[in-house]
Formats: sequence, structure tokens, C-alpha cells
Amino acid sequence: MTTYTQILYQIVFATKFRRPTLTKSENRQKLYAYWSGLISKRKSKALIINGVEDHVHILVNIHPTISVSNLVKELKNAGSIYIREKHLFPSFTYWQNGYGAFTYSNEAIPRLCRYIENQEQHHAKKSPKEELREILLENAVEWNEEYLD
Repeated sequence: MTTYTQILYQIVFATKFRRPTLTKSENRQKLYAYWSGLISKRKSKALIINGVEDHVHILVNIHPTISVSNLVKELKNAGSIYIREKHLFPSFTYWQNGYGAFTYSNEAIPRLCRYIENQEQHHAKKSPKEELREILLENAVEWNEEYLD
């Protein structure tokens, strides 16, 4: 017998101080494609990656040998290097400390993909802080208000 798993995460992380440095351009797609390749090399699968100027959402099925904290650390580190080397976002400095990682069942995939795909429209109505509060509530995660920025 082999090992069978389905470990589905929505990962969310922000730019340092939530500065709107990930300007809307084809460069976002270049970054997302780079991350998708990095995730594949870790025997995992990115289902969708998207975001707005100050944060990113990644829906990923993670291989059981990969910890979510190591994956996020690698995405942030490699993403920062890639952004600088390719001059994708001139005002980008760093990623904010921390991240959100929330588990879901396969039934949630279509809804999550639509939600992540439509980040621009979503944030025309809600701030990133409001969005994070909703995700935390939906997943019954306790939080400290001072750390939502």
C-alpha cells in the first residue's frame, strides 16, 4: 500500500506593512507562475494563485512530506529574490511576518477558486482587514485585533 492524502490549504500573506507594491500588471502572473513551478517541485499542486496590490492567496494541495510553514517560508524567500532579480515590482521591499493557512475539503475547491480568481472585484467592496476577519471567523480561528494589519 502507498500513502494517500488530500491536504488542501488556502494560504494568505501580505507585503510588508501591507504596502500596495504588487502593481497590477503581467508581472503578477510571472510571479504566480514562478511560485506554481516551485510548488510543483515540492510534489505539491497550486490550484490557483492570485492577489491584489498588498497580499496574495494561494490554494494548494500540499504533499504530506511538506510542512505549510516551510512552504510559505520558501515561497516568500524565493519570491522576494525573484521579484528583485527580474525587477517585477520596483517598490516591493519584503513580505510581512506571518501568514494565514486554512484547510478545506475538496467540495470547497470551486468556491475558493472563484473567490481567489475574483480578488480585484472582492476588494472593491471589502478591505483586506475585513477579508481576513471573515476568513478567521469562517474557520473559527481566534485572533488578536492588533495583529490584523
